[in-house]
Amino acid sequence: IWRPPTPGGWRLPGASGRAAAEGSSGSGVRTTGRPMGNGVAAERRLRNPGSFERLHRRSKDVFPQQLEGVKLIINKHLSSHFQATHTIHLSSMSPHYHFKTMYSGDQAGDSDETLPQLLGEVDSAGSLNAQFVALLANRIRAKAAFQTQQDRFQTWQFDTEYRGDAFTATFTLGNPDIINESVILVAHFLQSVSRNLVLGGEMVYHRRPSEEGAIFTLAAKYTTSQWIGTLNIGRGGAHASYYHRANDQVQVGVGFEASTQTQDTTFSFGYQLDIPRANMLFRGSLDSNWVVGGVLEKKLAPLPLTLALGAFIDHMKNKLQYGFTVTVC
Repeated sequence: IWRPPTPGGWRLPGASGRAAAEGSSGSGVRTTGRPMGNGVAAERRLRNPGSFERLHRRSKDVFPQQLEGVKLIINKHLSSHFQATHTIHLSSMSPHYHFKTMYSGDQAGDSDETLPQLLGEVDSAGSLNAQFVALLANRIRAKAAFQTQQDRFQTWQFDTEYRGDAFTATFTLGNPDIINESVILVAHFLQSVSRNLVLGGEMVYHRRPSEEGAIFTLAAKYTTSQWIGTLNIGRGGAHASYYHRANDQVQVGVGFEASTQTQDTTFSFGYQLDIPRANMLFRGSLDSNWVVGGVLEKKLAPLPLTLALGAFIDHMKNKLQYGFTVTVC
């Protein structure tokens, strides 16, 4: 679903791509030393850089998600293709109920994703979120998303993504309105320069009856076996992140965001601690606004239950927010 661009860039769902060979080797040439076989050719390949909105994903996954009130989530697998989810949320705002259903096809997508994919979600107020993702060809992926607020259309967008051997190009059309002459156009491009370095950019163009403008953002990402550094910088601001995997149990992430529009700068630190023997996962965070938080997840084996407890304290505003979630799979 489209949201206004942030200093880090306009983001859409996506995922990692496939590898492709770089260059070719001739025949009839005698070499010495290490043989130039398939192993060496694989080392020289450039991989697809993935989608633009996933540049900072590894760092963001380390940070905990805020919990408020009591939430019960029931996941039901109706078949190998259909899944239904019931969510009951009781909070200080207002209680609500969500029903979500998803259909997944047989085509292999990103990671454990299968396409085509059709998802719909409706809440107790009558608002609807719908999303359809499909592979039009081997390298072309299309997506359509709609969102309604009760009986009114709020956002709708269409995007197409092409994944080459070492690059990804995406075009998005958001909230087109011919009558009011308003539209949002977004273009992304990422190119693998080497096996470790990815460069690219983003262009966001918006037109309304009272205003028109464009924002251009440059992006860079450097990846090693243990850490990932990412930077987005443009006229709207900057977004930098750093992810480091210390070992199989400990992961840390650092984020920096600066906006030229709000004149606001935020620095954040997060970490994830995995305890496999206890079936426990803990995520904690601290930012420059003195907001401290943490979420503890515990799988209650052999029962199909997962319990999550979380609390966040805003020392500047003297505000406490806490909650817990029970997930039934």
